[in-house]
Amino acid sequence: MNKSKGMIIVISGPSGAGKTTLSNRLVKEFDDIEFSVSSTTRNPRSNETDKAEYDFISIDEFKRMVAENEFAEWADVHGNYYGTKKQSLKNALENGKNILLEVDVQGGLQIKGQFPYDTVMIFIAPPDHTELQRRLVTRNTDSDEVIEKRLFNSLKEMLYIDNYEYFIVNDNVERAYKILKRIIKTERYKSCRRVYKF
Repeated sequence: MNKSKGMIIVISGPSGAGKTTLSNRLVKEFDDIEFSVSSTTRNPRSNETDKAEYDFISIDEFKRMVAENEFAEWADVHGNYYGTKKQSLKNALENGKNILLEVDVQGGLQIKGQFPYDTVMIFIAPPDHTELQRRLVTRNTDSDEVIEKRLFNSLKEMLYIDNYEYFIVNDNVERAYKILKRIIKTERYKSCRRVYKF
């Protein structure tokens, strides 16, 4: 038998680096890649639907799940809690599915720690701090206070680049996406992801 095992694709980087744009294109092009739906305590944005982009839950429910060790990773990001259910990742891997997660660097390292041989770590970065600020302002989804907080946090997130296997500077979305596709195609053929019987 010659088939691929599932893999977990972790994409991290500062807010405004272009993670969502690149991730959406990847999922749209590849039928065998799907998003992991994270749980979060933050309020949904106007274009978000519960159980689609996120599983929106209360702080009390989130804390219960943490206490019962139901998350593969969780973190406090910009004052809100985010987490990925452990069982959903296990189920996906067992069924040969490729799951994509957009998580902060803390979450990425937690996922890698629990699924070291199944996880591909990819860091997306903006070309510079000025461009990052421009992107955050023009997308018009956050207050000035939140934007300042995201810019400050981006400096800390960049310190984790060396913990990631791949690093893409998104100065041109088409070029960045071509690199991302090459990474995914290469990872599929690593021996640790193949089930082969001769």
